[in-house]
Amino acid sequence: MFRKLIVVCLLLLVAVFAVACSGGGEKATISMIENPWPASELNAAVAKIIIEKELGNPVEIIALDENAQWDALSAGDADANLEVWPSGHGERIAEYIDNLGTVENGGLLGPVGEIGWFVPSYVIEANPALATWEGYADAAADFASAETGDLGRFLGADPSWVQYDEQIIANLGLPFQVVWTGSEDALLAEVSSAYSREEPVLFYFYSPHAIFQQFDLTQVELPAYSDECYADPAMVDCAYPKDNLMKIFSAGLAEKDAAVHTFLANMSYGSDAQIEMLAMLNDGKTVEEAAQAWVDAHEDVWKAWLP
Repeated sequence: MFRKLIVVCLLLLVAVFAVACSGGGEKATISMIENPWPASELNAAVAKIIIEKELGNPVEIIALDENAQWDALSAGDADANLEVWPSGHGERIAEYIDNLGTVENGGLLGPVGEIGWFVPSYVIEANPALATWEGYADAAADFASAETGDLGRFLGADPSWVQYDEQIIANLGLPFQVVWTGSEDALLAEVSSAYSREEPVLFYFYSPHAIFQQFDLTQVELPAYSDECYADPAMVDCAYPKDNLMKIFSAGLAEKDAAVHTFLANMSYGSDAQIEMLAMLNDGKTVEEAAQAWVDAHEDVWKAWLP
């Protein structure tokens, strides 16, 4: 009997040791948000690869627009988003981060983003006045389409993105109409089609992005940005600000998994990393393939993010 008791005790000790060595059982599933643009998708894919391989947590990717994500993070239905353009979310940052404390500022991702109006450079070469917004006051006919009639066509992308082009156009008194293409891919297809025929096209876009390696584009000069200009969103009539892209987490992430929280807080890379992966997408790689290629080639960078 005594011998059996010793055996049982030894078995229990082995079991306890095994659990301790395995980290205490199953790891929590981490829910990463991706917004509907490629850089956001790539950020989430990079984090997923590293978290699953190095930290052992399963990761699910949730597709949400940049407005809906705040409620999801606040409620704990999602854990993190790695690319927020803060200039478009001042009210939400104040509400969820500063006042409620249900969303955490996860620090800077690294890239500096800038939104602007762009045309192919051949448009400026043909009419130098179109380098600045004043030149568009009498240029509607050059950019008009069947859809816009006498007005010039201004191409927008996904209407869920935070953007102020309709306000800028109206408040500057420009004879243009925003036409929503519906997505970044659809916008790029329209731009590519116009570019191939060397036709005028005016459109919203942003950097960092690999489009600037594909096309020779010029940014149209708008009135200079100021905080006063953006004090009332309905009255915006100036350029977009430059944005230090930030990460946001559910306030419960650190308690849910401290190691993942530390990793995501440490995660930081520059615009070159995003452009490198975005160029891979242009070459036909999927988001997952481009993210994996970057992870494989830059272990020296992401190893420093690990807890």
